[in-house]
Amino acid sequence: MPLSPPMPDASASKPVQLLRLVRPTQWAKSVFVLIGPFYALADEGLTLADSLWRAVVAAIAFSLVSSAMYIVNDILDAEADRAHPRKQNRPIASGAVSPREGLVLSTVLVVASGAAVFLLPETPARLWLGAILIAYVANVAAYSVLFKHHVIADVMSLSIGFVLRVFAGCVAISVTPSVWLLNCTLFLAMFLAFAKRLGERRTLGAGAGAARRVQAAYTDDLLRMAVVVTGVATLMGYTIYVQAQEAYVLGFNLLWLTVLPATYTLLRTVVVIEQGRYDDPTELAVRDRGFQAGAAVFGLMTAYLVWHFRLAGAA
Repeated sequence: MPLSPPMPDASASKPVQLLRLVRPTQWAKSVFVLIGPFYALADEGLTLADSLWRAVVAAIAFSLVSSAMYIVNDILDAEADRAHPRKQNRPIASGAVSPREGLVLSTVLVVASGAAVFLLPETPARLWLGAILIAYVANVAAYSVLFKHHVIADVMSLSIGFVLRVFAGCVAISVTPSVWLLNCTLFLAMFLAFAKRLGERRTLGAGAGAARRVQAAYTDDLLRMAVVVTGVATLMGYTIYVQAQEAYVLGFNLLWLTVLPATYTLLRTVVVIEQGRYDDPTELAVRDRGFQAGAAVFGLMTAYLVWHFRLAGAA
C-alpha cells in the first residue's frame, strides 16, 4: 500500500499551491476546540446556539493561526522536507511557493485569526482567547527553533498545542476545563505524536533521521513503550471520567459503552502505524476506514447519550 496518494504536480496554479500551503486538512485538529464546549453544554446547561457560535469562532481563529504557523515551519524545514518522500512535494520545499510569499500569507492568516477573536461578545473572552492564541504561537515558535530537536520535549511541545486548543474552546464560553479533559487531551496528543514518529521509522527506515533530526535520539523500543504508556493513560483518564458520571445510569452506566469504540480506535491506530501503512495519524484519520468507523461510532454514541440524558432531560 502506498504511503500516500500522489501529490499535486508542482506546476499546479499558484492559488492551488497556496491552498496546499495552508493545509486545510489540518483544520480537523480544531475539533479539540469544540470538546470543552460540548461537555460543558452537557454539564451546565448552557444555551446551545450561543455556545455553538462561540466555539466555532474559537475553532476558526485557531485554524487560521495554526495554518500560519505551519507555513513558518515549512519555511524553516524546507531543506529537511526535501529528504522526505512525501514532504518534498510541499509548496515551499518544491519551490512552487517562495519563502517570501509564504511569509506574506502567514501574516495575513495571523491578522485574520486576530480579527476572528473580536467576534466574541465579551471583552474577557476576547482577551483570554487572544492570550491563548499568542501562547500557541510562542509554543510553536519554540518548537520550530528548539524543542523539535530534543527527544520527549518535541512531543510535549506539540501536545501543549492541543491542550491550548481545549483551553481556547473553554474560555470562549467562559467555563473552566476539568482536570480529566486536560489529562485526556495531553496524553492523547502525546500518543498521536509518538505514533507519528514510530510511523515515520516504519515508512522511512534509515531515512527517518534525515527527514526529522530528533529521530536519531529515538529508538523503536522507546517509541513503542511511549505509545503504549500514553495510550493507556488516555484510556484510563477517560474511563475514570465515565465512572464518575451518574447521570447516564439506566440499569448501568450507559456512557461506559463509549469506552468500547474509543479503545478500538486507539488500538487500531497502533496496529496500522506499526504496520507502516501511514506515517501520520492525521493521514490515517482521513484515509483509514477502520479508524473512521471507530471514531464515528464513538462520536455518535456520545452525542446521543449526552443529548438524551442531559439536554433533552433538561428541556
